[in-house]
Amino acid sequence: MEQPYQKPTAAFVASAWGAFIIGAGAYLFGLWYSAMELNEKGYYLSLLLFGLFSAISLQKTVRDKLEGIQVTSMYVMSCRVALAAAIILFAIGLRNAELALSEKGFFAMAFTLALFAVITIQKNVRDIAACPEAKVTMFDDEAEQAPQKSSD
Repeated sequence: MEQPYQKPTAAFVASAWGAFIIGAGAYLFGLWYSAMELNEKGYYLSLLLFGLFSAISLQKTVRDKLEGIQVTSMYVMSCRVALAAAIILFAIGLRNAELALSEKGFFAMAFTLALFAVITIQKNVRDIAACPEAKVTMFDDEAEQAPQKSSD
């Protein structure tokens, strides 16, 4: 069954990238200027990268299954376990960190925003790929006014 996908608007694509830049940027900025030991900073950086990759991979497997592309159940379970592990390890690390509650909240919100944004970016990439002839525009009017290629 062919699933019809609507192309995302340029505003939606830009807002997803903006959310990712803000979330990941704030997280990295917070790590850079925090009073943590270098090994703690490495731990939190690794968890961010691990979480982002596992979220992208899980979203891809979900989309592949929706489009009828065969995905093994072992890979899907691996993606789910990886994302859960990244989130759980992040939560355990924050709980045990010697940071102010406001700093813990800052890192938690930045991590969550980055994960959400990267899932949305992956969805946008797949939606755009599903509509290769569709040009992403800020307004739908521009797409209608775009010159059409003649088949002469």
